[in-house]
Amino acid sequence: MFKRLPGDEARNLVSTTPDTAVVFRPAVLQTPAIITFLVYGWRFLAALVRTTWRHPVAVAVPVVLGGIGYWYGWPAAASTLGFVVLSMLAWACTDGDLFSRIVGFRLLALWRLVSVYRRHWHGVMDVSGLAKRINGRVYMPRLLRVTCDSWADRITVRMLGGQAVKDWSDRIDNLAQGFGATSCRVALVKGGRLLLTFPRSDPLAAPMPALPIPDEPSVGPVEIGKQEDGRPLRLKVHGTHVLIAGATGAGKGSFLWDTIRGLLPAMRAGLAEVWALDPKLMELSFGRELFQGRYAADPSDCADLLDEAVSVMQKRAARFAGLQRSHVPTIEDPFVLVLVDEVAFLTGYQPDRQLRQRISAALATLATQGRSVGVGVMAALQDPRKEVMNIRNLFPDKIALQLDESEQVDMVLGDGARDRGALADHISPIPEQGAGVAYMRLETSPEPIRVRAAYVSDTDIRAMVAYYGQAA
Repeated sequence: MFKRLPGDEARNLVSTTPDTAVVFRPAVLQTPAIITFLVYGWRFLAALVRTTWRHPVAVAVPVVLGGIGYWYGWPAAASTLGFVVLSMLAWACTDGDLFSRIVGFRLLALWRLVSVYRRHWHGVMDVSGLAKRINGRVYMPRLLRVTCDSWADRITVRMLGGQAVKDWSDRIDNLAQGFGATSCRVALVKGGRLLLTFPRSDPLAAPMPALPIPDEPSVGPVEIGKQEDGRPLRLKVHGTHVLIAGATGAGKGSFLWDTIRGLLPAMRAGLAEVWALDPKLMELSFGRELFQGRYAADPSDCADLLDEAVSVMQKRAARFAGLQRSHVPTIEDPFVLVLVDEVAFLTGYQPDRQLRQRISAALATLATQGRSVGVGVMAALQDPRKEVMNIRNLFPDKIALQLDESEQVDMVLGDGARDRGALADHISPIPEQGAGVAYMRLETSPEPIRVRAAYVSDTDIRAMVAYYGQAA
């Protein structure tokens, strides 16, 4: 029934019954032991050189202690180790921040590399589909470097040839779960290299009280909260336009009032003006005395105020033409910030079609021509859909607070923002945990950053009105 096979191939037949497929075992090549020893020896030497190059201090410590123990005996080595440990503890107690930056975070990065990332790397890459098997050979992305700071681990990875950033951003949930983190963010460092950020804690979990009113008048970036890495959050309002989107109770008012609070000294000095449009009659009306009559709530009054802002902008443009290309705030030409709360009511839900078109046209004119002459727009809304706010792309800086749907994140921050880790739809709806927490995408930095604005209470607003009323 079967043709005689040459050599010993007949022994590799698993089954010879007619109703079962014939399966051959793969041929096994017997490698000489000396070749195996040479290969593993070369790999060991390469790993030793690579480890020494990447972690010179970690390698030098056992080498030095071993040398002291060899030349002077183990008591001398133990005494040296004890002296070093006590010195480190004293340093950590006297200047903890400096110790953490120079020593602590490096040791933590080494520990996390060995205990978490190197340990689970192959399994996570394989299960998530980022490793590739071609003709029986496994191709694995390379883990290049691990760094740590006070709140997150940052992993530098070399992608496989032919992989794209989207291949990784589509699997951020797999990566976060695989390495025991709450979330993962993906950023392109340069061609072929990615930076993966895995938060270990949430420094924005607790609400922030209102920040002190600045001492010096300035329209420059105003401090309104803090970033996830602990640095102050300074929002640029002069020379740009800002769009704020978030569900009800997400904390849009915190960004509005923090901005006003930061501009108060400039408003007192006559270098800035805030014009407020408040169709909801519940947010900005609480401090209407701050706006010096530039306040409107009725839709027709809002349209008139926007037309007046357009007139100011056009007159300035006519005077600045051929003389200057950027605006410098002066008492004669102060910076004008147009605040619009619930802008969707004016541009999308306004029943009067002519009034709706008039408001949309004025906002579009300000957004396209205003920032170079010192007229900025900060607009807040709940629904970021295009049919509601069709000029959202005219705002260079965008802020996404807690949103209801994942698709809305890209509507606000731009395509691919959620894939890179801007999980605005995952922000907690509980006010104590999520109010004021947002992802920002600035014109100067396309990568979204996580921030939290300080909470400005009614008492703080009353104090602001009293402060502003003490005009010199």
